[in-house]
Amino acid sequence: MAEVLLFTLLLFLHHGSFILVSSGPADDSVTSTSPSPVTSFSVGHTMSPANHTEDPPTGFTTDKPQTSSKHVTEATAERKAPSPETEEEDEGPPEFECPPLGLESLKVRDTQLRASSFKRRGLGPHRGRLNIQSGVEDGDIYDGGWCAQYRDKNQWLEVDARRPTRFTGVILQGRSSIWSWNVVHTYKVQFSNDSLVWKPSMNGTEEAVFEGNQDLETPVLALFNTSTVARYIRINPQTWYENGTQGDICLRAEVLGCTLPDPNNMYAWQTEPSESRDKLDFRHHNYKEMRKLMRSVHESCPDITRIYSIGKSHGGLKLYAMEISDNPGKHELGEPEFRYVAGMHGNEVLGRELLLNLMQHMCEEYKRGDQRIVRLVKETRIHLLPSMNPDGHETAFKKGSELAGWATGRYSYEGIDMNSNFADLNSEMWNAIELETDRSKLINHYFPMPEAYTSEKAFVAFETRAVIDWMQNIPFVLSANLHGGELVVTYPYDMTRDWAPREHTPTPDESFFRWLATVYASTNQVMSNPDRRPCHNKDFIRYNNIINGADWHNVPASMNDFSYLHTNCFEVTVELSCDKFPHASELPIEWENNRESLLVYMEQVHRGIKGVIRDKDTEAGIADAVIKVDDIDHHIRSVTDGDYWRLLNPGEYKVTVSAEGYLRSSRTCRVMYEHYPTICDFRLTKIPEQRLKLIIGRGGKLSTDLQLKLRQLRLRKLRVTTKAINQRRAAAAKRAKRV
Repeated sequence: MAEVLLFTLLLFLHHGSFILVSSGPADDSVTSTSPSPVTSFSVGHTMSPANHTEDPPTGFTTDKPQTSSKHVTEATAERKAPSPETEEEDEGPPEFECPPLGLESLKVRDTQLRASSFKRRGLGPHRGRLNIQSGVEDGDIYDGGWCAQYRDKNQWLEVDARRPTRFTGVILQGRSSIWSWNVVHTYKVQFSNDSLVWKPSMNGTEEAVFEGNQDLETPVLALFNTSTVARYIRINPQTWYENGTQGDICLRAEVLGCTLPDPNNMYAWQTEPSESRDKLDFRHHNYKEMRKLMRSVHESCPDITRIYSIGKSHGGLKLYAMEISDNPGKHELGEPEFRYVAGMHGNEVLGRELLLNLMQHMCEEYKRGDQRIVRLVKETRIHLLPSMNPDGHETAFKKGSELAGWATGRYSYEGIDMNSNFADLNSEMWNAIELETDRSKLINHYFPMPEAYTSEKAFVAFETRAVIDWMQNIPFVLSANLHGGELVVTYPYDMTRDWAPREHTPTPDESFFRWLATVYASTNQVMSNPDRRPCHNKDFIRYNNIINGADWHNVPASMNDFSYLHTNCFEVTVELSCDKFPHASELPIEWENNRESLLVYMEQVHRGIKGVIRDKDTEAGIADAVIKVDDIDHHIRSVTDGDYWRLLNPGEYKVTVSAEGYLRSSRTCRVMYEHYPTICDFRLTKIPEQRLKLIIGRGGKLSTDLQLKLRQLRLRKLRVTTKAINQRRAAAAKRAKRV
């Protein structure tokens, strides 16, 4: 607080001039205030300043990450297996004195970015943002960085912070491109209060020259020896990859800085909010911290929560889920099951933190008596899986929000992209449609997994196997898979039929999936903002922020498609933010952006029809009955106690129910606009014994019952092979421990 007051006082005394303020902490640990060499940090290793080769003066202390031996190269970090659950303290991410201004998160607007020159619109200063991704082709309006028109040392990228800011560092990246190689090797930095008079960042008595990039993707951090209070900052490239005479000056950047109170701002109340009204734990949680928070929520609300594990990651970390229900641990007749899954890609961390916030929020609001939350808890069994890929998250977490890059931690420890690691049932379905002449023999739901997929040698991640088993054990009705890196909601199918790069490929439930996607997108405060700019290389605002997954890009074997074709569950993907790993300071406003969307999407599990299918004579529930809705070529099945849920838009539908050994039954069900579903119960009459024997005696067609048994046998085989793999891994770990 004293430091902020000091800055404010200096601003009053020296308004319009440069103010250089030491970045060292005001305590006795700083034994020298002599200038120190400027140091740049890449992901995982240290780089020396370009104009200084001596060691820093003895006794100098800076607020930068320590470059001890525990910093390893990115490749080594990816190979190093995460340790199983222990109580030892994990290495945390580097901590910066000041947060990023928000070039990557788009908090810094396009109008705040200027440049000395640029080659074309697609390489303008507005594209010089950390981790921005280019389109497939160079030359369009969505290129992968800022590129100067000229190749000389007078080029610069300028950021206007719009208020007095204490600048402490810069993070640099090369141009994102699959066709071009453009990186800045060294650069200078200048500051200004009026954009007319500029003062350079100094390294002692010399102008500091910072080391930049050696590759396109690795973010490289440079922390200033002396922080500078100013409004404007410029990045001035000095050397770059010249590629003979064809190399362009291109870069992507983020700026670190602490905004200060502006005594001349009489409209401070108009500034954008940066906090949330909810008092939640807004920070990034590593695995142990996540587990601790989940326990604290359970201890606070033991009557409505339950923590359980659905399996383990390759590194031995448990995949913890939180159940929220008025009767935890039990499926209640007629109560739908809902799930949120986050962290499939370990470096897309916002979904993880939002689900942890959601747990806290629902617990606190339930105790306060909020009727909306009470109704959700009493009428829905909710399951939250905050981290499907904890191994990947731990890798990304250790790098930190700004230095993890675009892909560090995305994949499983084995290098598997779990978003395309489920069984490819789309191809099975489309092949059957092409080969089968008798359409009555085709199935349109509960497709069995191919035998090759369930074998022990199948390249299936431990985490994927665990989630499939979870889907089989719980009759989920609705789900969403939370990702990051864009702002859009996608819905099935994710895979194109003929392996085209992109093509609109709808399901029979296209209209309802569009409704689901619209529900989330229209209530999300950022997606629904008509003035927002596109994140990377596609303008989803033109599509109302929703799109068929295959129409964006082809993703075979996705979890969304598998869920729809193999179970009763409808699932969409939510891309939550342009920034995959937003800084902790942005988490409160991200919660505000998504809180209503998360709640209203859960409420959609109660849209459509539901009921119980019973034996007319015994009143016992009938499991595995097939529920068919006329004009929608996708059926669902009843679960163990005979209850079912069919998601539908408002309207009138003819519904037919059939079950092995029973006569079919049909009725008309009308879906209203209200929050609650329409009840459509069925009582089936058994087929007379003589007719039943006749049907069973016919050859050729595989009965529905046998199809179901085949599906169950393959699931059992998948579980057995998973258990065998786990046992071998445990035995190998014991042998290694003994050695």
